[in-house]
Amino acid sequence: MLTLVKLFRRTSVVFLIAAILLPLSQAPSQAATTTTTFNVSLTITASCTVSATALAFGSSGVIAANIDNTSTVTVTCTNTTPYNVGMNAGTGTGATVSNRLMTNGGATVGYALYSDSGRTTNWGNTVGTDTKSGTGNGSGQVLTVYGRVPPQSTPAPGAYSDTITVTVTY
Repeated sequence: MLTLVKLFRRTSVVFLIAAILLPLSQAPSQAATTTTTFNVSLTITASCTVSATALAFGSSGVIAANIDNTSTVTVTCTNTTPYNVGMNAGTGTGATVSNRLMTNGGATVGYALYSDSGRTTNWGNTVGTDTKSGTGNGSGQVLTVYGRVPPQSTPAPGAYSDTITVTVTY
């Protein structure tokens, strides 16, 4: 019987050692992989956007001297895209690009818009004649609008206004 107990102990020890070593002897399983590729593309077309800030001449009594102020137009065009920025005559009845009119009812106040700080180059809307040209760089390009209300007969007190349409041709 003692031999059986010894045999049982030896067998138990062998099983115990086998139970401990068996997981260590097995190789870990390898994960399988597969791959693919895909193309990514984008077509950039020539395009432009434009925004503008208001041009406010403030308040005045008698218009006896020039009233000057500025605003800005920001043009954003795709890189290397040539463009021209033009401005129409506005909404005042009888206005032209060289003699714009702010109105209040039937009364008007004349003013002009220029593309240079000396206020000598009228800003109109005929490409190649009185527009401002540039080439896009992919970022916003800020253009200054130089406004002037020249001396003139002062109309009745009131708020005078006009709306200018800015057109970018590209």
